[in-house]
Amino acid sequence: MLELEGEMGHKIKPSETMEEMKKQLKLAGPFCLASFLSYSLEIISVMFIGHLGELSLSAASMASSFAAVTGYHFLLGTGSALETFCGQAYGAQQYHMLSVYTQRAMLILMLMCIPISIIWTYTSTIFIWFGQDAEISMKAEAYIHWLIPSIFPYGILQCQFRFLQAQSDTKILMLSGGLTCLVHILVCWIMIFKLGLGSNGAALACAVSYWTYVSILAIYIKYSRAFEKTWPGFSKEAFKNLGEFISLSIPSALMICLEYWSYEFLVLMSGLLPNPKLETSMMSVSLTTSSLIFRIPYGFGSAVSTRVSNELGAGRPQSAQLAAHVVMFMAITEGLVVSLFLVSVRNIWGYLFTNEVEVVSYLSSIMAVLALSNFFDGIQGVLSGLARGCGSQKIGAFVNLGAYYLVGIPLATILAFVYSYGGKGLWMGIIGGSSVQALLFVVISMRTNWDLEATKAQNRVYAPVPK
Repeated sequence: MLELEGEMGHKIKPSETMEEMKKQLKLAGPFCLASFLSYSLEIISVMFIGHLGELSLSAASMASSFAAVTGYHFLLGTGSALETFCGQAYGAQQYHMLSVYTQRAMLILMLMCIPISIIWTYTSTIFIWFGQDAEISMKAEAYIHWLIPSIFPYGILQCQFRFLQAQSDTKILMLSGGLTCLVHILVCWIMIFKLGLGSNGAALACAVSYWTYVSILAIYIKYSRAFEKTWPGFSKEAFKNLGEFISLSIPSALMICLEYWSYEFLVLMSGLLPNPKLETSMMSVSLTTSSLIFRIPYGFGSAVSTRVSNELGAGRPQSAQLAAHVVMFMAITEGLVVSLFLVSVRNIWGYLFTNEVEVVSYLSSIMAVLALSNFFDGIQGVLSGLARGCGSQKIGAFVNLGAYYLVGIPLATILAFVYSYGGKGLWMGIIGGSSVQALLFVVISMRTNWDLEATKAQNRVYAPVPK
């Protein structure tokens, strides 16, 4: 690999580049698997519900989508602010602050769960107001009511993830995620078929599984000697300086939500196209495919977030810059490999999800477009992690707002409805948004003043705590 020029004229040697690549791959592997295992809880529930009939599946799908938009995405985004705080504090060797930041985030996320649960109690009213079928709406409301106990452990889980991520302790995330998936399969089977709770049992199983996940990690953090410095116990300091965390967590949540919501809009718009049954089926399979594949760049994004935040907190801007260069190279490589794979299996991939030949054929015809979308989405997913490591979530939120809501969704609407490209037009439009997003993140990353970012990290970590 070529030598890179760092800040202040420092030459980065190929050996340093290879060492950085090894560090990121070592982190990214468990992150990818842990992310996939966490996402698979939802897939397992849907697979069980799929055997209960079309009404149950439709209601559960609508409820899950609504729960994600109004709840889970907010908690995920808010918790992501810890990637900045905990990562930089760990790099600066301010170990006790990791527990303070984590407890502070837990407090805020638990408070957020209260209005979310209130919104969820009125699900059928909201659905019917938007013109949805009354029977499906009522069943979706019943399902989401049983999901309410899951949002509290989900919020805690986001904090635990970032606490461990900042310290590069990834194996436990992978192992506990695998154990939780096994528990979830068993609990789903018991709740749905043995106790006769139907689709509501699948929702309750999510709560049981998330609490299992949280309990495993809590026991590990409490009793492992590795966290004697970073988790000395609960502290009153967590109740102070809440404004600092909120000022970063709000743009962090918006950065996540603005992107995820744009893909939910694709599903809604697909239902307005001619032959909506075929279009929504194709969109459902393609979005599931994209979500599964996104686990890989998301893992790389988490890895570079950890590396960059640690190095900035330690006052090593050149190392943070090297991590940024390395991850961009790996993101492009991974994107090309995955895109080629999708195109090569385009004629058979759909059979993993359905036996409907028409759906499989339609999916095959748009697979090249889907592969291109995943390529750009992968680059921005990795560089979003870089932004979180730097604490640049405000910039990321504006990038996502402009890319998807000024470019992606309007372009998708025009191509799908004005030029009659249908579902393919929706994906072509969102590619426009994700490509603009990726390009902006690349420009921002290349123009980053790493010395200034290191100074900001030091100021953040050593900021005085109000009495």
